[in-house]
Amino acid sequence: IMKMFSFGGKKRTTLGTLRLIVENLKPADKVVKITRDTIIKVNKRVAVLNVSGGVVTYDDVGGLTDEIQRIREMVELPLKHPELFHRLNIDPPKGVLFYGPSGTGKTLMAKAVSQESNANFITINGPEIMSKFYGASEGRLREIFREAEENAPSIIFIDEIDSIAPKRVDTSGEVERRVVSQLLSLMDGLRGRGETICIGATNRINSIDGALRRPGRFDREIEFGVPNVNGRKEIFQIHTRGMPLEDDVKLDHYAEITHGFVGADIMAVGREAAMFSLRRVLPKINLNEPIPSEIIQEINIRDEDFNKAINMIEPSAMREVMVEIPDASWEDIGGLEEIKQELREAVDWPLKYPKLFEKAGIRPLNGILLFGPPGCGKTLLAKAIANESMSNFIAIKGPEIFSKWVGESERAVREIFRKARQAAPSIIYFDEIDAITAGRGMNEGTHTFASIVNQILVEMDGIENRKGVITIASTNRPDIVDPAFLRPGRFDRLIFVREPDYDARLKILEVHTKNMPLAEEVSLKRIAQNTVGYSGADLENVCREAGMQAIREKMDAIEKIENKHFEFALLKIKSTIPKEVTEKYESIAKQITETRNIKESKSDLYR
Repeated sequence: IMKMFSFGGKKRTTLGTLRLIVENLKPADKVVKITRDTIIKVNKRVAVLNVSGGVVTYDDVGGLTDEIQRIREMVELPLKHPELFHRLNIDPPKGVLFYGPSGTGKTLMAKAVSQESNANFITINGPEIMSKFYGASEGRLREIFREAEENAPSIIFIDEIDSIAPKRVDTSGEVERRVVSQLLSLMDGLRGRGETICIGATNRINSIDGALRRPGRFDREIEFGVPNVNGRKEIFQIHTRGMPLEDDVKLDHYAEITHGFVGADIMAVGREAAMFSLRRVLPKINLNEPIPSEIIQEINIRDEDFNKAINMIEPSAMREVMVEIPDASWEDIGGLEEIKQELREAVDWPLKYPKLFEKAGIRPLNGILLFGPPGCGKTLLAKAIANESMSNFIAIKGPEIFSKWVGESERAVREIFRKARQAAPSIIYFDEIDAITAGRGMNEGTHTFASIVNQILVEMDGIENRKGVITIASTNRPDIVDPAFLRPGRFDRLIFVREPDYDARLKILEVHTKNMPLAEEVSLKRIAQNTVGYSGADLENVCREAGMQAIREKMDAIEKIENKHFEFALLKIKSTIPKEVTEKYESIAKQITETRNIKESKSDLYR
């Protein structure tokens, strides 16, 4: 069809395309060949095309407003109006590189821009083009580029480009090197008229050969990051716009709690929510008979379906590093109100009220170090604040990042912090950080500890943006933690978690016995008085051992847990925090207090 448009004050015409659906043929039972004499009748009404994976437009892409604007300038504009670039006497981009985590919409965006540009779309799946036969892979590449130029305007989309164009210095395969060289030659051979543009997509941009990333080849690079809350809201709206939703469905709320979810994850959430709604009516359906219309109309997706689906889907940005989803809460912690408040102010407030911090002109804390005797609840504290702040929780243990290969341990540390930034807000928790960052002078003879310490320090110093990421670490040996970690700017707040006092021990006992059938004679107050020096973990063991003793006496019908059972447990379970250990921690805390102006808080915590 002919389209009219204005350029430079003059009306001009250009060729466009109009998509038609064939609804009827005469004769209907014959093969019809379209010729100049064929009569084509176009109905005024619009027919509905219901094809899976059909036309993709910018309206189907959510959370990528800025990326769409850049892509329209770099891809759509040269394909539709090359005269603008002729006027400026510049060559339009030959290639654009999309990079970012899997599922963020790179392939979908490539399809959308080709559709909006009315361009021929040719897809190359990286692994499929590789061949064991000599010259076959390069020949296929040449054929695809030739086809694209013959059918211009065209977009060549190379998915997983890192698989066919890896760094030549890192690969030993001759085929990969030849393919990279051929791709470089073909990119250089593209005519600079903007009629053929190459788009590459990868989630491993640093694995691509550097020669491809210079100007004249892939001129522009566009990052597709993990969407923020507004982007997630747009994606939820796109993937639920045709669904029968109940009134209690709250898309805004789902967008707020799905930190780290990319477009593919949100699409999966919508699909799983629909399946949960379908399972409610399955008992009413006979698969061998037609389904009554009233049952079909009964299928609606509820708020509970979305909540189940969100809990079921693991966010892509957290895969490979997510250890667990904390289920601890403040109610699980006995006492320790001052430390709880400190953690709320340091972690929860910056995530929930970022504008207040910006208005006050202050930056949130970078890190928190919890130190104290074993079993007093340091790990539980970290899990509780992660759960209460609805943050992604990445728990790191020393052996997970150590590697015998040179540079792999540092790479693992970089990857952890990169994943945390993608999935922000998130908490990185180093359990027993002294095992990883013990004083560098104490490990002379090996460079592994020193290099890991240096890499963690670099990441915590935040050369890259750390917004929404906080580091929490715990240790029961603060005296051997590298001093570089203890300065402000890294672990800004040092919190001493002491052994629980009487009030805290009583609360701990109440929590651990709330589901136990206690006899009236059992006095938790007396038990709390007799357990000086017991940690939270010790008290939990006391309650467990009392229950086990009651089971041993009456395995057939346990009735009540009596005072004698607790007396037996106290004889068996001894304190793990003797007086000399307490004095040692008090001395260490005093030394730290003298060098750092920290607020000491009593620990009334159990674990």
